[in-house]
Amino acid sequence: MAEHTVRAFTEELDALAQEVVRMGGLAEIAVNDSITAVARRDTDLAQAVIERDAKIDAAQREVERRAIKLFALRQPMASDLRVVLTAWRIAGELERVGDLAKNIAKRSLILSQAEPVQLTRSVERMGKISAEHLKQVIDAYANSDLRAAVSVWHSDDNVDAHYNSLFRELLTYMIEDPRTISSCAHLLFVAKNLERIGDHSTNIAEYIHFLVTGEEIATERPRADAGGGD
Repeated sequence: MAEHTVRAFTEELDALAQEVVRMGGLAEIAVNDSITAVARRDTDLAQAVIERDAKIDAAQREVERRAIKLFALRQPMASDLRVVLTAWRIAGELERVGDLAKNIAKRSLILSQAEPVQLTRSVERMGKISAEHLKQVIDAYANSDLRAAVSVWHSDDNVDAHYNSLFRELLTYMIEDPRTISSCAHLLFVAKNLERIGDHSTNIAEYIHFLVTGEEIATERPRADAGGGD
């Protein structure tokens, strides 16, 4: 392969990875803003999250377009193939993260019309953990940092534990004061969406492991005791 062709191929791979990182930044902002919208009862911010989801969808389509072009014209092999496959798979995870952030924002619009519930702060704390894991895994991808990716993968049970604890708290709250049932139910959906965002971050960590090592993570994903999951 001629030197200029190799250089052009490398530049295309780099551009693909940069587009995934950019998409990750959009998803990260969406998650943080959706959490803030719930905590502050900020309807304008919630609406902005919902409207900006189209940008995340567009970013996924751009990643797919670039990946298809590379498959068709370059026929990548070995580590280059892993770069393209990983970018495609991570973009799919980030698109779903964007959808979950949008769902949280929609719940926020409903919650803002009801009386405040004390456990909103607990949901906010869980949200910050999920958002931090997402940030860490995006940074790990940008830097091909295997250790950081594996650290996020091992931290998934922390998000699950927060969800299980919050699930029990919200059920207790609803039983003690039936007037809060509607608001607490919406907070449960918010918490479940945050737990799923944590799962997507863990999936991305697995893809990074594959990207760097060429192998799947051999051990089973850590998981806290179930409590109100799907």
